[in-house]
Amino acid sequence: MMDDRSSKLTILVDADACPVKDEIYRVAARYRAEVFVVSNAAFRIPNDPRIHRVVVDDGFDAADDWIAEETARVAPRCVVVTADILLADRCLKAGAKVLAPNGKPFDKAGIGAAIATRAIMADLRAGMDGMTGGPPPFGKADRSNFLQALDRVMVALGRIPG
Repeated sequence: MMDDRSSKLTILVDADACPVKDEIYRVAARYRAEVFVVSNAAFRIPNDPRIHRVVVDDGFDAADDWIAEETARVAPRCVVVTADILLADRCLKAGAKVLAPNGKPFDKAGIGAAIATRAIMADLRAGMDGMTGGPPPFGKADRSNFLQALDRVMVALGRIPG
């Protein structure tokens, strides 16, 4: 028997470093989607019965494991928001749509290259002895791109029979 949540639109958020939580809440309200905000520490979420806080222990990949397991249950009508390429790969394999916080979609065709690039960049950073500048600041254009991408995904998921 299928979990009754498998028919609902669901957004799973890798929340510890997610800069677009407020945007996710707004879009979720418009589409009446359930949101699971998964993190290693508790923080405030809106008082809304469709928004759920999930605090996992601080074990290595605990949040990723929870999200991947939940994705396997609700994948056909699910979008995962994460910047973690390895988590994105796990969720894509389960059948979910996956977006980075800047709006860039992860897909099955490009995830292998993203994983390879991640490994190369990790090697480069290791050789630079911590002298990296980090990612560029998150800006208004990133936020706008994310909102547009999430809206497109939610429209597409809404077309999937529940």
